[in-house]
Amino acid sequence: MIEDGIKQLVQSLNVLYLLAGAVMILAMHAGFAFLEAGTVRVKNQVNALVKIIVDVSVATLAYYFIGYPLAHKVCFVRSATSLMADQGFELVRFFFLLMFAACISAIVSGGVAERMKFKPYITAGFFLAGVVYPIFEALIWGERWSPAFQGFVEHLFGAPIHDFAGSMVVHALGGWIALPAILILGPRMGRYVNGKSKPIPISNIPYLALGSWILILGWFGFNVMSSQSIETISGLVAVNSLMATAGGIIGGTLFGKNDPGFVHNGALAGLVAICAGSDIVNPIAAFVIGFVAAWIFVKAFVWEQEKLKIDDVLGVWPLHGINGIWGGIAAGIFGQKVLGGLGGVSILSQIFGAVLTIIYALVAGYVLYGILDKVMGLRLTEEEEFNGSDLSIHHITAYPEEKFKV
Repeated sequence: MIEDGIKQLVQSLNVLYLLAGAVMILAMHAGFAFLEAGTVRVKNQVNALVKIIVDVSVATLAYYFIGYPLAHKVCFVRSATSLMADQGFELVRFFFLLMFAACISAIVSGGVAERMKFKPYITAGFFLAGVVYPIFEALIWGERWSPAFQGFVEHLFGAPIHDFAGSMVVHALGGWIALPAILILGPRMGRYVNGKSKPIPISNIPYLALGSWILILGWFGFNVMSSQSIETISGLVAVNSLMATAGGIIGGTLFGKNDPGFVHNGALAGLVAICAGSDIVNPIAAFVIGFVAAWIFVKAFVWEQEKLKIDDVLGVWPLHGINGIWGGIAAGIFGQKVLGGLGGVSILSQIFGAVLTIIYALVAGYVLYGILDKVMGLRLTEEEEFNGSDLSIHHITAYPEEKFKV
């Protein structure tokens, strides 16, 4: 009886533990919303806020009926009595992993801000959460194909692809999927004139800072609760996440020359990069990973915007795409025992995973957004873009009582 009681208590704690993680990551979507609302112009703030909250709702349906069954071989179309097996642990696991799936659209949102139509954006979000992300998730994390695929990778390179909390599976995937959408859309009106860059000022530093802070706090659920059971909770993951945050902020401050955008996004760069190896690297290495991630973000953002002339409004390709790849490879470097890590990881496996992520994301992004562009059209008209997506799509401004200013 005592043993049965302990087992039930542990199961209850696991349900509560994973539910807490799911809610923390749900809160991160508020961070995505305010980060974007603070970065775009005032005439596009409402759209930024609406996109993210609708994203989560659409992703919930897509992942519940299609995505989660596809990745994990579990169907939820059955009785509530059946769903309550193990106190509903599978349900809260769905909730937790759903929040990862919903991040893909949230990442894309920042890159295509201020010029994309609402309907194709939301339609893309459904397919991202229901099909595109779950297929990749199934290869690396899921129960459907992961055992065979990871066994194949281990046979080739000596270890499976290690991505504890999603540097590659979530962040790099989202960032590289966003790139085709950004390129198909083209730059915002007035961003580049006669081949010269004309930076568009952001609207609200406090909103941007609030978004960054919410993301930082929620990220500890993103990383720590990725253990998915209270028995395997790791203080190392928590401290590594903290150290990477510190490295990212300090790096963003130094390399970004005190620019608040680089400071607050530096924290996120560090957190993106530490996801993959947060369970195996040394805290000192975590700081280095975050510090380098901030340097990568600052340099890649300037290169993207000024040299390549890619109008990626929030810099999601360098922040999530490139730094997600850096995080995956960094896990293979700093996870080695010789560098103070726990071992069990192969740099070749991590490079293979990085290349696979980039190829899959680019192909999926071009196919999805290319089809939507042909069928629905992705971009607002010039008049709609000039007036702003708030008025053009939602028929209201962020501050209706004030005279609207372009």
